[in-house]
Amino acid sequence: MEFQDDDLAKFAENGALPLPAATVEGHVEREGARIWYATYGSGKPVILLHGGLGHSGNWGYQVAALLDAGHRVILIDSRGHGRSTRDARPYTYELMAADVLAVMDRLELPEAAFAGWSDGACIALVLASKAPQRASGVFFFACNMDPSGTREIESSPILDRCFGRHAADYRELSATSDEFGALVDAVSAMQKTEPNYTADDLDKIRVPVVIVQSENDEFIKGEHADYLAHSIPGAAFILLDGVSHFAPLQRPDRFNAALTAFLAALDDQPEGNDHWQ
Repeated sequence: MEFQDDDLAKFAENGALPLPAATVEGHVEREGARIWYATYGSGKPVILLHGGLGHSGNWGYQVAALLDAGHRVILIDSRGHGRSTRDARPYTYELMAADVLAVMDRLELPEAAFAGWSDGACIALVLASKAPQRASGVFFFACNMDPSGTREIESSPILDRCFGRHAADYRELSATSDEFGALVDAVSAMQKTEPNYTADDLDKIRVPVVIVQSENDEFIKGEHADYLAHSIPGAAFILLDGVSHFAPLQRPDRFNAALTAFLAALDDQPEGNDHWQ
């Protein structure tokens, strides 16, 4: 039977599936921050980038599936999130994309596939835009690339449960456990003006991309996801029905099937081909 947590009650109480023991774990010092990372398993590398206010443990249901599919999984806590620290400088997606490159350099990874969720998706696509030689492909889930793509946020029990879980995890994991409110303010300030990619910017992206949108996403407009898929050369589009912005937690089997299929298609494509189907 398919696991379901559509109302995030299980996530609110227990979080996602616990992560396995890491193969490698450490920190990279960069630009006023200590960036936490961990790797699991062996095989073709895939880097998972979590959403704003969350942490790498939110990918628990995906790590197990990716290991079963034979991938090396790399998790990174974005600066100021989870086990990573930050200084007082403002957040930018380019700054966080550069943090990811620093982790890749530490791990001597010339290239990897990326799966990004919400803010993590934006970080992945910014990285692919700025350093395409480092990205074999981007699984872009539940994010906008300009301010027109966001919905007006409406309070709901699901959002309250997710926010409460993020706050509790921050208190447990962070070296500055009493500063969750400051993190919320800093991330929110970034999101008011970033990302701001134009159609011309998107047209210049030259890595395989799939835009993945949930039928009931609370934050991202469906027409914006469709626009991204049409604006990025060769991009594919996947609609996940019956789920929302939290699909990796709500129906992980459904989300994982789309993710592993994308990674398998990357493995099968001819070298140098940036159109995957």
